[in-house]
Amino acid sequence: MKLQAVLFDLDDTLLWDERSVKEAFEATCRVAEQRSGIDPAQLEAAVREEARSLYESFETFPFTKMIGINPFEALWAHFTGGEHPMFRKLQELAPGYRTEAWTRGLRRLGVDDPALGRELGERFPQERRARPLVYDATFRVLEQLRGKYKLLLLTNGAPDLQQEKLAGVPELAGYFDHIVISGSFGEGKPATSIFRHALELLGIEPEHGIMVGDKLTTDILGSNTVGMANIWIDHHGAQGSDQIVPKHRVTKLEDILPVIENVNS
Repeated sequence: MKLQAVLFDLDDTLLWDERSVKEAFEATCRVAEQRSGIDPAQLEAAVREEARSLYESFETFPFTKMIGINPFEALWAHFTGGEHPMFRKLQELAPGYRTEAWTRGLRRLGVDDPALGRELGERFPQERRARPLVYDATFRVLEQLRGKYKLLLLTNGAPDLQQEKLAGVPELAGYFDHIVISGSFGEGKPATSIFRHALELLGIEPEHGIMVGDKLTTDILGSNTVGMANIWIDHHGAQGSDQIVPKHRVTKLEDILPVIENVNS
């Protein structure tokens, strides 16, 4: 059967979020180095670990895990959007979380300075917002597919944060017939419900669509579950999984084009 639609993940599929976060950490940690002489690479590692531990201790963690919001997104998100009451709890927690993660990271390296922790906690969101990075091939790939297929963006995350990411690259949203954000829908990938919702919006059966994404545990598992073909973008030469097997595997975004052409031939 001919393909009618291509479904895309957003973060680290079209947007280069991993690089944006890494550069934001590096810039923020250089400020700490200037203030206290601390090693920036060690501070980044410490803050990442402390942020993850603190994030998982909150009562909101099961909800954020289900929606698909990671601890580093929470270091710069406002959480002003979304109807679920857990978003209001996240909105309350976020400022203190930012400060505490950075303060604990500093303390692990022998710098007990809550004021600096607060400064860095507010600096990181600024640095991340200054880096709305996309892959070199993003627009070239979308341009090749537009008009030939229906395009749908299927992304996990908080509604206001994902919308802000899209606003940072204003040309991006216009390529898509539909945009589905897990925080607005109420459940995140790999849940069957959000994939079925996407298929209903497109008006297609699973065999007429293909999912493109970088995460086995969300993009590939979810599309497998509903019987839809998929393309795993394996940026880092990962080991893979015997339990979650993609239909197709590529190493960079532009490589999806010949795969899609071959599937549809």
